[in-house]
Amino acid sequence: MIPTPEHLDSRDPRFARLVHPMAPLTRLATGFTWTEGPVWFGDHQCLLFSDIPSQRLLRWSTREGITTFRERTGFNNGNTRDNQGRLVSCRHGSRDLVRTEPDGRIQVLASHYAGGRLNSPNDVVVSRDGAIWFTDPTYGLISNFEGYRADPEQPARHVFRLDPEDGSLSAVASDFAQPNGLCFSPDERLLYVAESGATHDPSVAPVIRRFRVNGKTLEDDGIFAEIGAGVPDGMRVDREGNLWSSAADGVHCFAPDGTLLGRILVPETVSNLCFGGSDGQRLYITATTSLYSLFVDVQGAEWWTQCQREA
Repeated sequence: MIPTPEHLDSRDPRFARLVHPMAPLTRLATGFTWTEGPVWFGDHQCLLFSDIPSQRLLRWSTREGITTFRERTGFNNGNTRDNQGRLVSCRHGSRDLVRTEPDGRIQVLASHYAGGRLNSPNDVVVSRDGAIWFTDPTYGLISNFEGYRADPEQPARHVFRLDPEDGSLSAVASDFAQPNGLCFSPDERLLYVAESGATHDPSVAPVIRRFRVNGKTLEDDGIFAEIGAGVPDGMRVDREGNLWSSAADGVHCFAPDGTLLGRILVPETVSNLCFGGSDGQRLYITATTSLYSLFVDVQGAEWWTQCQREA
């Protein structure tokens, strides 16, 4: 019988079929300041991720290791790809949502709402209809470490939806202390959003909230799960509907019913994660100063959708 390695903490028998006891947790690179926003580019077999305070977008591949993709990024945080494969990013410093065009030009998609500047767009996902959903907490306004200290111009910390047809911006949830990571269920009927307000207000519960998607709007479906270490930040869902969330001690894996299945223990505070690799079964983890990877026995829902677009 293969012993359970120290980096795997099983809380439910279902966790065993999602991870393998012989798969090591590998640190791919280190020496960064605060890593975030991993996104897999299958057509280039590489991972892009942010080092927010150093204002760099970095690229990792098995062939070249770490290279710099972009400098002077405006405190770039979360990243994703749209339905055409273009990079979509959230920037704290310039307080906007942007898209990188195939020729390298950066197109601003959203920077204001209801007459005021956005707070500091944080994380972003794209649904199959082309709509862009992103969170807008105030982390980039609190200090000069991840942005520029300033007073917010928005009365709330919204979750936004950017319409793919007319480019209009709508606030679809506005009752968060600090909305953070977000991801869809595989069928996109549910949207999960992390509440990370406990970073600056201990009275805020570190929970993942669930919403039912009704076309262009959201219906609050209550608390999906609570994080027992630190706060939830970035999240992803696999093809079976399990949710993998960042936490202070690693990655927590929840079943679709909210049961904690197990934890991947990481020696640094985890900020975000994504599925990637040629088989979609590599979990890439951004954690404080480092980038880690781990083989898992399930494919990411977002990875699968991306492969269908590229096929």
